[in-house]
Amino acid sequence: MKHRIVVLGAGYAGAYAAGTLARRLSPEGTEVTVVNAEPDFVQRLRLHQLAAGQEIDAPQLTDVFAGTGIRLRLARVTAVDPERQVVAVADADGGGELGYDTLVYALGSHGDDRGVPGVAEHAFDVAARPSALRLRERLDSLEKRGEGVNVLVVGDGLTGIETATEIAESRSGLSVALVARGELGAPLSAGARGHLRQVCDRLGVTVLEHTSVESVEATRVLCADGTALAADATVWTAGFAVSSIAAAGGLEVTENGRIVVDRTMRSVSHPNVYAVGDSGYVIGDNGRPLPMSCASAGYTGRQAVDAIVGRLTGGKIANTKLEYPGNHISLGRQDGILQMVDDEGQAKPKYMGGRKAARIKAGIVRMSLWATSHPTFGLPKRKHHLATAPKTSAAEKAVA
Repeated sequence: MKHRIVVLGAGYAGAYAAGTLARRLSPEGTEVTVVNAEPDFVQRLRLHQLAAGQEIDAPQLTDVFAGTGIRLRLARVTAVDPERQVVAVADADGGGELGYDTLVYALGSHGDDRGVPGVAEHAFDVAARPSALRLRERLDSLEKRGEGVNVLVVGDGLTGIETATEIAESRSGLSVALVARGELGAPLSAGARGHLRQVCDRLGVTVLEHTSVESVEATRVLCADGTALAADATVWTAGFAVSSIAAAGGLEVTENGRIVVDRTMRSVSHPNVYAVGDSGYVIGDNGRPLPMSCASAGYTGRQAVDAIVGRLTGGKIANTKLEYPGNHISLGRQDGILQMVDDEGQAKPKYMGGRKAARIKAGIVRMSLWATSHPTFGLPKRKHHLATAPKTSAAEKAVA
């Protein structure tokens, strides 16, 4: 019987891991199945552009996995049972269960309403393609109304900054405001913060610092200080959360539901489960947890693949880099910020801003799409056969 590898999710981490595993492991001994709710690959790094009215590529997963032998199951994951080694899915035909021998959990994250009343009912987000398209439709309708239309972006993390500046640049007829709980761009260096303010001023983005939102209504946002902010469209970018599926299945998770893994991205509670991307909680090379990010998806995906191939074939497991070098922020299409960080995760004094930074960020986005669509580029043509019995340490046997 073939060793069944099931990959849950086909985002940056999941699609890359699946394609690379399929090409590195011999089909004589393994089969790879990908479960994803949508038929295309979503460039999450560019969803703020989609919402702003731009067209972005969405390659079909059948094309991404063409020639790899991967089985694609278009379905929504509803549960994971690591004791029985099955995954429950729902699709147009009613769904069912998929058995696995190795599971790669890459379901990513979604927008977090943080329990604020009214967010789910009235706010938009750019955490997924369907929600970004809903925001796009709303902005289209608002533009037809002419002047005096207010768009309020809540959250001053990277997603909030990119969304506010993108909308302001693409839809100059709308009044855009950005609500920040603290100082705008607080994690950035002083120079980068100054550059960010200049861009917001140039694009006409009103910045409301040290403002906490307590509730969202259909046409306004209520703040902790009693202020009511008019909003014809409220865009919620105040954080991300992961699904409760892993926790409900009995996997060891953090308080916010991320699967706790070791240095090789292997679940500390269930050795045949690997978590990559936003779904996994791993300590990076600097001794700090890797943040949820596209960069982390790449590093964790490569590490998981190396670990799975090594264990299944009896080979050596290489440690790939697990680091977070910095932030690459787009500020519309003509400007950006590249901010590197030190080993403590603090912003370095120097930064790059302007059109050159924008071009580099655009290049990173293109490279991310290309690497996901061509996961086997540069890999050796020889495929590895499975060992008779994958290596398992005494500690792993005890856990199992």
